[in-house]
Amino acid sequence: MFDYPEFNSDGILTLCEMGGKNAEMLMTIIVKRFKENETFEILDVECETAFLIQRGNAAISWNGRTEKMSRRDPFEKTPYCLHVPRNTKVSITASEGTEILIQQTDNERDFEPVFYTPDMCLYQEFGKGQWGGTGHRICSTLFDYDNAPYSNMVLGEVFNQPGKWSSYPPHHHPQPEVYYYQFDKPQGFGACFIGDNVFKSIHGSVACITDGNDHQQVVAPGYEMCYVWMIRHLENDPWYKTTRFYAPEHEWLTREN
Repeated sequence: MFDYPEFNSDGILTLCEMGGKNAEMLMTIIVKRFKENETFEILDVECETAFLIQRGNAAISWNGRTEKMSRRDPFEKTPYCLHVPRNTKVSITASEGTEILIQQTDNERDFEPVFYTPDMCLYQEFGKGQWGGTGHRICSTLFDYDNAPYSNMVLGEVFNQPGKWSSYPPHHHPQPEVYYYQFDKPQGFGACFIGDNVFKSIHGSVACITDGNDHQQVVAPGYEMCYVWMIRHLENDPWYKTTRFYAPEHEWLTREN
């Protein structure tokens, strides 16, 4: 499933909804775009929630604590993200045009909120010498099973370097995954492969990937592509960094430098 959603009059861009749009993703994911000094609040009694700033300036408050989040755009590679358990009220006041991605899923476990800052997020460069340099990408994981085993979600960012591939070789995994795309220039574009289907990825588009569908990405030369990647762990089957099942005909690529 690939989609080109638009912001509604309340500044909400809906990627998927538990029990609604793209329900098979088992997550609710929106992007909230703020008006000047607008305040937005969430208190969910069933879901854990992550708030990742995409661009702009915001003050985010929870449990009597307030922190600032600021980011020119994702390509600045300075992520700020708040991750809270259920029953935690979060209030955000932001400047005009600020965009914050909000990811949620049900979770009965309680945990201490974590406020991730750029110095806590490791960006790793991969693929410079892989397949003739065509796999060059920069990746970060804010949280996954390794550092947040109490969570039912995974959240990270991938930066495809111009003309290069990522999420490659073609592979799949049981856990549902969502990609939210942005480009360093508004006219930037790429291609998303889901199973036997190919979609044009543009700024603000979204891919919803289910088990059995191999998936991989490429971006046009001259443009850097960022996609926020979000995974929902399955009960008794969490996603790990090694949870990849490669298409048999392409598995030989995993042995190539």
